[in-house]
Amino acid sequence: MEEEVKQRKIKNLRQLYEYRQKLYQKPILKDLFLEVTSRCNARCEHCGSRCGDAISTEEISVEDWKRTLYDISTHYRPQDIWLNVTGGEPLMRKDLFEIMDYASQLGYHWGMTTNGMLITDEVLEKMNSTHMETVSVSLDGLKETHERFRKVPGCYERIIENIKKLQTVPSIKIVQVTTVVNKRNLHELESLYQLMKELHILSWRVIPVDPIGRAKENSEILLDPEDYRFLFSFLREKREENVIHVEYGCSHYLGIPLEKELRDTYFYCVTGLYVASILSNGDIFVCPNVERRPELIQGNIKKDSFVDVWEHRFQMFRTDERTSCSSCRKCKDWEYCLGDSFHTFDFDSKKPRFCIKNIYEEERR
Repeated sequence: MEEEVKQRKIKNLRQLYEYRQKLYQKPILKDLFLEVTSRCNARCEHCGSRCGDAISTEEISVEDWKRTLYDISTHYRPQDIWLNVTGGEPLMRKDLFEIMDYASQLGYHWGMTTNGMLITDEVLEKMNSTHMETVSVSLDGLKETHERFRKVPGCYERIIENIKKLQTVPSIKIVQVTTVVNKRNLHELESLYQLMKELHILSWRVIPVDPIGRAKENSEILLDPEDYRFLFSFLREKREENVIHVEYGCSHYLGIPLEKELRDTYFYCVTGLYVASILSNGDIFVCPNVERRPELIQGNIKKDSFVDVWEHRFQMFRTDERTSCSSCRKCKDWEYCLGDSFHTFDFDSKKPRFCIKNIYEEERR
């Protein structure tokens, strides 16, 4: 019976692999991240984009955003493209809802990631009037842990109250809470799970801290193999309970059987295949968590057509070789993993910073 399940799983992964190969030939824009600002009112220890540290706060104008969104809408069906508004903290931008009202009128669906600290009654009204459908609020521990991690004393109670208020907004279909698991909050996961139930959260997204951005300088918060084993066991248990939807983040190939146990859909890094982003300075990019190296930037909306760039550039992201290395090529899971997530690939050493074989090998047997 176990072998039968394993073979059925491999067959599904094969179908996934074949679908990815088709995307190489004909990518489909499904998710577009709009990094509307790099400004932030927090200084999170794990921030992959180091938001809030930038000396320059250069941001593209409302007109640039509107022109680009209109151009995309004339080439693709805007109803088929999900706009993920991110930052920095998106609500630091006072004209955000002017941009998103225009996007909504064009037919786009959209949601936002926020730290939850700047939400007011006026903001809630604008979310509704511009038809915002989803929101993901960051909560990285109980009060002391979260406030230390985010470097904002006294913010915890405000965030909890704002989560409750977001659940009353008519246009919002899903209020999600995202938790970045690290050394400091690992022991609080059970308490956080109980809090999610008390808050009637429909979706709790749990992701491990990755060695990118500020986390590379705060290495004491990174997880070790024992921590990952604990995390995987915890998530497996909560998903089996099926009281609320507990979702493991999109990062990293977990192998068999963890992919089925911890995810709703199998991992594959879709950056550049159906995910792109426009950064706060107008750069056309892939997933905003990827290291912002000059050779990875594909263009800029101030001088380039996003559609033209999407269709005729991005070629380095549309091949199995994009995160290829000799050790990965020898792995039996290479065709499914392909060097793991692009955002944790070490471009200097030419190898992935994360490999499940080094963390939880016994789960793959």
